[in-house]
Amino acid sequence: MGEALQPALEDALDRQNQFIAGNLRRIFLLVYRMVGNVADAQDLTQEVFIKALQRREQLKDAEKAAHWLSRIATNTAIDFLRRHGRVSFCELENLVEPLRTPPAASPEQLLLNAERRELLEEGLQMLTERERAALLLRDVEDLPAEEVARHLNCSKATVRSHIANARAKFRHFLAKRKS
Repeated sequence: MGEALQPALEDALDRQNQFIAGNLRRIFLLVYRMVGNVADAQDLTQEVFIKALQRREQLKDAEKAAHWLSRIATNTAIDFLRRHGRVSFCELENLVEPLRTPPAASPEQLLLNAERRELLEEGLQMLTERERAALLLRDVEDLPAEEVARHLNCSKATVRSHIANARAKFRHFLAKRKS
């Protein structure tokens, strides 16, 4: 009887590993952008996958898995920020698997990319946790306002307000930097 369960167990483990591998980088980057610290983002990403795998029976539609996982990640990051307050940002070069610029990039292009990344991180740091989450989910994850509202457990109008406030703060931040 144990031998009959072995292939089913291996298949379930394989599906679980594929689910993790297919979503790990995206979820890590989402969490990192929200908490701004690599070590915390790594811990929280692990926590997200533990939560998701413990509740996988709740997910009936595999196509909705990415949105479901993003929602768990967003809520986990927001909960963390509420418990610990804001954390300082660190350079993305410190990531275990850093974002790579194509090898043909010139030194000037590398410098510009680093400056843009630093500017983005500084701007995101100025936002409230809800504004940052709404902006990232809408503009980076490309989720519709309805989905962002579900993730943040608020109305679409509140999401629009968070995004408008975040964009206004970001424009103000950029204007101050230019002057």
